[in-house]
Amino acid sequence: MSHVIPPVPQASVPVAGSGQRFPVHRIYCVGRNYAEHAKEMGFTGREPPFFFMKPADAVLPVGAGETGQMPYPSLTQDLHHEIELVVAIGKGGKNIAAADVLDHIWGYAVGLDMTRRDLQGEMKKQGRPWCIGKGFDASAPIGPITPAAQAGNVANAGIWLQVNGADRQRSNVNQLIWNIAETIEHLSAAWQLQPGDLIFTGTPEGVGAVVRGDVLEGGIDGLGTLRVAIT
Repeated sequence: MSHVIPPVPQASVPVAGSGQRFPVHRIYCVGRNYAEHAKEMGFTGREPPFFFMKPADAVLPVGAGETGQMPYPSLTQDLHHEIELVVAIGKGGKNIAAADVLDHIWGYAVGLDMTRRDLQGEMKKQGRPWCIGKGFDASAPIGPITPAAQAGNVANAGIWLQVNGADRQRSNVNQLIWNIAETIEHLSAAWQLQPGDLIFTGTPEGVGAVVRGDVLEGGIDGLGTLRVAIT
């Protein structure tokens, strides 16, 4: 196939314990999917899940044992961290039943949904889309993807984040308002999922601002850790 301009490289994420990589098709994110985080953002209750997206090349892949370098983004004075379980889709589908979801999951990873909170908030006030707050360059740091068979009991895994060695977020995946199966059931009713899709499943309470020089380290039981420096 001939292109009129050189195509950009395929966005991809390392696979744990392997030299292979997982190609990224789309990045879906679930909003306010832990009850305590919903409360700190001013909401309560089990509202229907809602979704937003990041570009595929917003991923900032970080290898095992490495420290990713995330440039502090432009236009913001309030960059927030959100630690999340990421689900990697290996088999696509539409209207996937919750009972069948495991057949579609290739693996899991630790991710960060980095957010320009001031820009997101201003767009909310104006009733405008808040892509500028969520979908900027390098806004999705992610560690190696662990194949599902090696990931252990992800549904009951501890999830945590420290900034400069101090706890910021600490919870358990079992506190998701909409669990992994329910989330994918809802998501696949709105979009036909494809192999290579990543789903950021939501963040627990404790989100907060970071500045240049901060080092973020987070993890999920059975999936290792993700370490990122803000530069």
